[in-house]
Amino acid sequence: MPSPHAPFARAVFINCPFDDEYWPLFEAMVFTVVACGFEPRCALEEVDSGAVRLQKILRIIRACRLGIHDLSRIELAPSNRLPRFNMPFELGLDIASREFGARTLKKKRHLVLDAEPYRYQAFISDISGQDIRCHEGSPDRVVDVIRNWLRTMSHGRAVAGPVAIKRQFRAFTLSLPENCARNGLDQEDLLFVEYVELATLWLATANAKS
Repeated sequence: MPSPHAPFARAVFINCPFDDEYWPLFEAMVFTVVACGFEPRCALEEVDSGAVRLQKILRIIRACRLGIHDLSRIELAPSNRLPRFNMPFELGLDIASREFGARTLKKKRHLVLDAEPYRYQAFISDISGQDIRCHEGSPDRVVDVIRNWLRTMSHGRAVAGPVAIKRQFRAFTLSLPENCARNGLDQEDLLFVEYVELATLWLATANAKS
């Protein structure tokens, strides 16, 4: 279960859309982080009506050495013809925490994602020069990109290969309905912390058998 006391070095802040269309990518992202031995954290980990959202996000950012930021959702909303700026804003907060924060925060590292290569240059050119990776809207590609990045952040720890993680992710996804039913959970209303717990336990069991 994600914890505010998770070790800074292993904690990964995930900044991405949370809507139904993006959900398969989000699940692939979270599963890959867990499979690589890191701890995913995001704004969904707490359900607290009394918490100020910005303060919660800042607290999580400060607690995470690593940050994954997906800027792919730039479309105008059908209802008001306006884009959502949450993801670029949170990326800016994370970069600023590294530049202006305490000494520990200088160790922070970021992975920036988009759906198409070089598209970011048209809507957020200030981040030109960073290594922006493209996932093409594919869960498999999400696994590849995040696994390879986390491998470089693992400081020599063993990390499963992308082929193995994709195979595990497909098996876990197929087992999820039964897993939820066995634990009295509703898959259509599964909390972030519950998904992380199920993925962690499933991976521990699968790896013990291999």
